[in-house]
Amino acid sequence: MAGLLIRNVQLTDRRRVDLGLAGGRIAAVTHRTQSSPTLPFRTPASRNGADEIDGSAYVALPGLVDAHLHLDKTLWGQSWVSNGGGPTRREYIAHEQQLLAAASTAPIAERAGALLAHIRRQGTLSLRSHVDISPEFGLRHVEALLALRADWQDRVTLQLVAFPQTGLLSRPGTLELMDTALRLGADVVGGIDPAGFDNDPMGHLRAVFGLAEKHGKPIDIHLHDPGELGFWEITRIIEMTKAAGMQGRIMISHAYCLGSLDEARVAALADRLAEAKISLMTAAPAWGPAPPVALMLKHGVTVCCGSDGIRDAWSPFGTGDMLERATAVAQRWGWATDAELDQAIQLVTQGGALALGLTDSSAARGLTLGAPADLVLVAAQEPGEALTIPAVARRVIHRGALVS
Repeated sequence: MAGLLIRNVQLTDRRRVDLGLAGGRIAAVTHRTQSSPTLPFRTPASRNGADEIDGSAYVALPGLVDAHLHLDKTLWGQSWVSNGGGPTRREYIAHEQQLLAAASTAPIAERAGALLAHIRRQGTLSLRSHVDISPEFGLRHVEALLALRADWQDRVTLQLVAFPQTGLLSRPGTLELMDTALRLGADVVGGIDPAGFDNDPMGHLRAVFGLAEKHGKPIDIHLHDPGELGFWEITRIIEMTKAAGMQGRIMISHAYCLGSLDEARVAALADRLAEAKISLMTAAPAWGPAPPVALMLKHGVTVCCGSDGIRDAWSPFGTGDMLERATAVAQRWGWATDAELDQAIQLVTQGGALALGLTDSSAARGLTLGAPADLVLVAAQEPGEALTIPAVARRVIHRGALVS
């Protein structure tokens, strides 16, 4: 078989198989009854027309999915910038806008391109980036990311969210800019804190759903509004999703409120989220409330993870490593069993792919016959151990070719 053959590699279900990759797809999956001796990774050697890898020391994971980051904000690869924002969200935004407008700040293409190259080496092959739209920036950020997406189209799958960071209705002209961004090619309609930013929750949600209906696009709403307010907003989102027939096309990002309310009420709301096929994204923050992931999964809600900010004006932290993000989830909720660690891996593979609608991906389909040949080889004895292995112990395969 011409292409790439990975011998004796362990899948996430603990089976050992030979994977034959050809034409950018998984062309053969052969079950092995016994594992061969563990050998170190070596670069492909040719045999019978196919390059060959000994995978006996590796676990094969589907290509990783980062369901929420901000490529236009990153300072990746730039000189150190001391953090000077906050403490309120509006003050962070003002500080960020000042920094990004400075003549010394590198163009988006340079900063975001460097970050894309880095996270691809970690195994993230699909991602969704929110892109700021505001009267100050106009469409500059969107235009830069659309060009970058075109440059990277053969290397990653990149969805772009038109994101009204400073408010939608409260900032005159933003709604029109959002409309134009979606016409130019942004994939998703973004929203942010319908009450906290626009002080008009129903007006904000009607505008967001109106744009989605007009352009035939899905929705992804940043929801930081806390407690009862956030809970009430989620119930409105559920009702509007069902009324618009948009089941399976809505994501709520962050949803901190779900981590601070009575468990019985949150469980009942989880049933409604699952019925409306609304997904949740969490970055598993260590500093405040977050949706109870295990409870959401138990009630059938699709949950995924994202990096959020990566070394930007908001925070100097973030690596873009989605296995590290899965580890953060496990540590936050005390997950330690094999089953729980498997669940954490699913958040950054299958959960992300389903939330982003990437049905024809290795993350959604698993490493099965006919699926895209996108995978990550991690030097580990078990899938769960992959959450403890440094990023350098990985090899990334995209469309059947070894790229890292």
